[in-house]
Amino acid sequence: MTDTLATPQPEAAAPASGARQVWRRLRTRRSALAAAAVLGLLVLLALGAPLLAALEGQDPVTYHDTLVDSARGGVPLGSFGGAGAEHWLGVEPGTGRDLFARLLYGARISLFVALGATVVQVLIGVAVGLAAALGNRLLDSVLSHLTDVMVAMPSLVFTIALFAVVPSDFPRPVLLIVVIGLLNWGSTARLVRAQTLGLKKLDYVAAARLTGGSPWRVARRELLPALAAPVITYAAILLPSNVVIEAGLSFLGVGIKPPTPSWGQMLSSATTWFRADPMYVLMPSLLLFVTVLAFTVLGDGVRAALDPREASRLRVGRAGRRKSAATSPEGGAA
Repeated sequence: MTDTLATPQPEAAAPASGARQVWRRLRTRRSALAAAAVLGLLVLLALGAPLLAALEGQDPVTYHDTLVDSARGGVPLGSFGGAGAEHWLGVEPGTGRDLFARLLYGARISLFVALGATVVQVLIGVAVGLAAALGNRLLDSVLSHLTDVMVAMPSLVFTIALFAVVPSDFPRPVLLIVVIGLLNWGSTARLVRAQTLGLKKLDYVAAARLTGGSPWRVARRELLPALAAPVITYAAILLPSNVVIEAGLSFLGVGIKPPTPSWGQMLSSATTWFRADPMYVLMPSLLLFVTVLAFTVLGDGVRAALDPREASRLRVGRAGRRKSAATSPEGGAA
């Protein structure tokens, strides 16, 4: 069968290890555990946004005109953007809305959109990739060319165009999830198809097909468990990308609309205030950076934990370093 995709065929992955073994490998990577702790804290802050905002005594939409200097164009009164006992991180320039509350509610939007879009991408990509690899030559050719088109498509341009024609009363977070997911599943489908083509050559998969199992049964019982590791690893890579996409669309003014807070939307309005109120620029950009970095580090740790060959390479590398240290003159002297 002619491979219509440019992606090289990777080695077929072995079936995923047990959860205990994966956890044992993952907990040896302190950076991944630290990233997971940071993301867990962000999720807790996002889920507890109403409670934490109430604890501060503020909300994300109330204007406080008395806390900004109208003579200077709306710059917050006081140092550090008006931070104090009533407004822990200060207020938003021009409106006086509480910055702490808006950051918490903005985290809800960013994480919700990123997770939802990733789920849509993975579901569509796995379905298309499996259908292309298990189908006949015609189906494989059609789906592979469709995948090529989706990968090559300038998704940002199409996303902006779709947002222009969708009614404004449609929920923007849901629209972001659908649009990002529908326009960015191509790379996931490529990965799944390439892995499935390799797995089809393995004895246990071939035996399941020869015994008369339907393609769906073979995919559910033999292929999907083996695809879990690469798909989960790739999903961990997609998450930070989707966080950035949501922030970028909101920054361009086609994503989340006011008064709903979003980190990208806050950065968009912060471009006019970065000199007068650096705190308003620093806080959303810092949270966005930390979130993307934590997702990236955790994704790398998950990849290493789910790949048994990674653990074996690490053991070989450590053993080689110990042997070199023992045979060196300094090691012998010690």
